[in-house]
Amino acid sequence: MTASTLNISLQNQTGSSTVYAYITGQALDNNNNVVLLQSDGRTLYFPTSPPSTGASLATDCAIALGPPGSTTPATIPRIAGGRIWFSINAKLTFLLNPGPSGSTSAALVEPSPLNPSDPNIDIEWDFCEFTFNEAQLFVNITYVDFVSIPIALTLRNTAGKSQHITGTAADGLDAVCAALKEQASADNNPSWSSLIVSKPGGGNLRALSPNHAPDPSDFQGYYQSYVDAVYSKYANTPLTIDTQASYGLVSGTVINGSLDFGTGGQFAKPSTADIFSCSTGPFQDTSGERAALVPRIAAAFNRSTLLIETTTPSANSTLYYQTLPTNHYARIVHSVNLDGRGYAFPYDDVTPTGGQDQSGAVFDSSPQLLTVTVGGANAGNALSTQL
Repeated sequence: MTASTLNISLQNQTGSSTVYAYITGQALDNNNNVVLLQSDGRTLYFPTSPPSTGASLATDCAIALGPPGSTTPATIPRIAGGRIWFSINAKLTFLLNPGPSGSTSAALVEPSPLNPSDPNIDIEWDFCEFTFNEAQLFVNITYVDFVSIPIALTLRNTAGKSQHITGTAADGLDAVCAALKEQASADNNPSWSSLIVSKPGGGNLRALSPNHAPDPSDFQGYYQSYVDAVYSKYANTPLTIDTQASYGLVSGTVINGSLDFGTGGQFAKPSTADIFSCSTGPFQDTSGERAALVPRIAAAFNRSTLLIETTTPSANSTLYYQTLPTNHYARIVHSVNLDGRGYAFPYDDVTPTGGQDQSGAVFDSSPQLLTVTVGGANAGNALSTQL
């Protein structure tokens, strides 16, 4: 069982002395109510349900980080669905909506990179995700929605052992945007460069996932030729899924236009939007055996390995993104991260047994200190000697 609280070190390695952190989630020891840390990094704030939507927070929850190179402490209780947010040169705006019927807890309106009317839309911000419960601390950097500020993680446990996720270097966003432009030119497909969001005064603000392409027509039909080839191949050859669960190895072939896995159900041809989202079309139903099949099939489509190997997850990560078309956003994100790790699409944590992990996660059942570094200056160096 983990301790009831956890110490966090927030390190500012940006070039700015105006950096803020926010910590949000659902308090596991307080009926899963919404909780934020106040500006001192210790005091808990449980916002109550307001009478109408769009209410302001009743207290300051911006944890001001010190100048570049400084470390600011924070302490969290057990939290599910947690996020540690960072913003540069401006505070973020969180709003409150009425909570569920019968609850006194508010619903938290978080910053969105997709809503043009969001008050944070022109601010440089990013976050990492975590869950801290009785069993363990689990933390990951994520690019499922977008790329922006470099974030690195170091987790030390009570035995003194450390795990480290490097994130990108300080110029990681610029490197991603440059590669997206190169891909747009190579493919003669402006959809890739359309993912780049610029700052009002110039420069790169963020790069969106293709799942959030600004124009609904972007990438329409992008995967069609690949999907057709996959379904043609498996009309005569079994596709085997290693469920890495009690279902074992499950094989299916195309019958009446759908990949048929017997008790695992049928998978109609996914659209490009289905592949990028991993949650619509044939990937929407994750009940029963499909809970093991959907992540592995969706990951194989994003990584474009289904025409190379007939068993998935592929045991060879060097095969990922080598067959065209592919998810170039995910390919680029992994190439820019200094250790190659970080969630670039919703099931990017699918890993073959004994294979190379792709996700940017650290976890431990006995955590002592989590260090979260923003800015990329120390992204390539494990921080264990500094803890």
